[in-house]
This record gives sequence, C-alpha cells and structure tokens, in this order.
Amino acid sequence: MKKLYSNNYSEINLYRKNSSRSEVVTQMIFGNAFYVLNKNSNWWKIKILEDNYKGFIKKRHFVKFFRPTHKVAALSAKIFSRPNFRKQIGSLTFGSKIKLEGKKSKFFKFNKNMWIERKNVRPIKFKDKNCFSRIKIFKNIKYKWGGKSYKGIDCSGLVQVILNFNNIYCPRDAKDQARYFKRKVRLKNLKKNDLIFWKGHVAVALSKDKLIHAYGPLKKTVIMSASKTISRIEDTAKLKVLSVKRVN
Repeated sequence: MKKLYSNNYSEINLYRKNSSRSEVVTQMIFGNAFYVLNKNSNWWKIKILEDNYKGFIKKRHFVKFFRPTHKVAALSAKIFSRPNFRKQIGSLTFGSKIKLEGKKSKFFKFNKNMWIERKNVRPIKFKDKNCFSRIKIFKNIKYKWGGKSYKGIDCSGLVQVILNFNNIYCPRDAKDQARYFKRKVRLKNLKKNDLIFWKGHVAVALSKDKLIHAYGPLKKTVIMSASKTISRIEDTAKLKVLSVKRVN
C-alpha cells in the first residue's frame, strides 16, 4: 500500500512533467493529502487524495498524513512562531487544512510550532449555508494558470477551493467539473450559484446577470455582467456556452 503524506507547505506546484520548465497543472495547499506514485532523486510523481489529480512535485520533506480538524476561512491567514503578533513566519491561503494541537488566548497551535488566529479558522465539518458565499473574497486576485491560492488562481481552481471548503467534492479541471455536476439548466433560467461552462473555462453566477470568474484576458478574478461576458467570450475567443449546471 502506498504511503500517504500531508502537504506542510503553503503552496506546492504540481507540474505536468518532472521539470520546473513544464506546465504547472495545479497546486496543493497546506493540509492536502497525497500518495507518492514514483520517486527519483529530485522529483516525485504524486496523486492528490482529494481529487485524484496527478503530477510531479520537487522532492521535499513532507510530514506523514494528519487528519485535519480545522480549515482556513480567510483569504490569507498569517502564521506566527508564538501565540502573539510579534513574529510572522508565513501565511496560509483560504481552504488550507490544519490539525489543532493546542490553544492559547486568541490563537490555535498546529504543525508543532505554528500559531494561527482563531478567528481565521473554522471546524473541518463547517459549511456555509450558501456554498459560494465566500467567493467574492477572491475578487481582484490575479489570474494564474494552475493556481489555487490568494497569490494567484485560475477559473476552475476558484470553483474547486470554494466547494472543497464546504465539503463538496469538485474535480480540478473545468471539463471534468462540467461532467461531474449533472443537473443541467437552461441559460435563460440562470440563477445564483449556477456554474457556466465554456470550453476550458467556468464562471459562477452571482445572480441572473452577474457572474464571477478568474478571467485570463483581464488577468484577475472579476465580477462582470453575465450577458456581456457571454457575448465577449463568443466575440473574442469564438466560444459559446456549452452548459449551465446547478450544484445544489
């Protein structure tokens, strides 16, 4: 049986091939679990437990699998070396998962010597009543192919991290998301939280005529008119809407 690890770094790039010049296909964020499929001196081929995505990562020291108790609910949560604000040692992105090891004052302890503010985390089983209620925290975050964090995110990564935070399974790529979510609706019946799919792209409806997406041409996550976006993509990329899916 292959050994299961947990990612103990803020973000780790997964590459299509065992080369840093290769395409970044996705990222692991803190607390993501993974299996190692193959190893060589500098690279590991892995499979992420949460979505079965495969890719190559540079060899590093990873910790054995831990079962998370809490998750980060802020866009970016500062990490400190002690339960005070004097020395910041890093940050964790939204959706990162931690295992609580202690608490003091306004802080939770995790990963042996890291402390995070209590206000920035929620219990692992927590769910928002509206599964996309937090998506606007990513507004104006830069577009980054393969990204899944506040440092940069792509269209399908945005959908995945928001749904994963709410304990809803979601594939990594837009084409797989379109296949996975089965409930089709007509574009004219678009409503809040529906997913709009084009070839290689996905957006989330905020209302009947507003959507949010990590949009490559504008190089950031933006809120736009749904009708104008559909027309723009058809005019510039020659792509029509393939489907609209309802998550719940």
